[in-house]
Amino acid sequence: MPDSTSIAALVNRLRQGDLRALARAISLVENEAPESSALLSACFPHAGRTLRIGITGAPGAGKSTLVDRLAQLYRHANRTVGGLAVDPTSPFTGGAILGDRIRLREHASDPDFYFRSMATRGSLGGLALATADVALVLEASGKDVLLIETVGVGQDEIEIARLADITLVVLVPGMGDDVQSLKAGVMEIADIFVINKADRDGVDRVEQEIRALQSLATTHTAWTPPIVRTIATNGEGIDKLGAAISELEQWMDKENRLAERRARHWQRRIDAMLRAELMRRARRHGLNETQLSDHATQVAAGQEDPWQLVAQLTENLFQEKTSEP
Repeated sequence: MPDSTSIAALVNRLRQGDLRALARAISLVENEAPESSALLSACFPHAGRTLRIGITGAPGAGKSTLVDRLAQLYRHANRTVGGLAVDPTSPFTGGAILGDRIRLREHASDPDFYFRSMATRGSLGGLALATADVALVLEASGKDVLLIETVGVGQDEIEIARLADITLVVLVPGMGDDVQSLKAGVMEIADIFVINKADRDGVDRVEQEIRALQSLATTHTAWTPPIVRTIATNGEGIDKLGAAISELEQWMDKENRLAERRARHWQRRIDAMLRAELMRRARRHGLNETQLSDHATQVAAGQEDPWQLVAQLTENLFQEKTSEP
């Protein structure tokens, strides 16, 4: 069993600005250490006051440079910043380049900015499985703003919209079919469109395509995602992007919109957490990988009905649970 005293001490240290304690807590959560659940429970009362900004888009769109510029913008406004980037995992070694640690190294001496890279470890949807938990730890450390950069997997990258309060979709001119290639997925999650590398030819075309897709949208809300042009390498347009984010913050503050977004987020998280906990308990009660493999073989051969099998396994699990002293 985890030592509640040591967990409380760790959380207290990270809340006081101890970066080593924060790094240690994130590592425990990311690696699913036995004490990670208790650690997250201890962090939870101190979370929920951070603005989560998700930055997504195709690889090469300049997301990391935008994160760097936004971090500078918020630090100049005296707001503490946390950064979280999810990097792709190598299919050969299982490792990740974690290049953002290099790109954002100039912030290393700033005690009010903390950046962490994570590997996807095979997760789809642009985020690592532990991203939401790591984000909660960063929130508990007292950060005012959390910038979450996704891996950039393309049109299926919608998980960020379920985690972030505000989602920026970053596009650049000259990438094939531009907006058309993304319209089936990631385009629908944008709260703000960012056309980065706006000094390239074709920027007007990209903006026109975004506006055309917005006019064809089947759902209309009171918020129409604005389009902001930036050149992140020299900082051009970053102030306008910050103003657009601030305007959206104010809009969400009205009529309880932010609370509604976060309630939807927690509904999905609780569902995922419940599924994970049921699987952990099933394995603890004897349903191991070998048994699952045997059942899969029998189902594939038509010797077992998967729906009846799952119902029976679930019933056995709860019967064993209720029979415990």
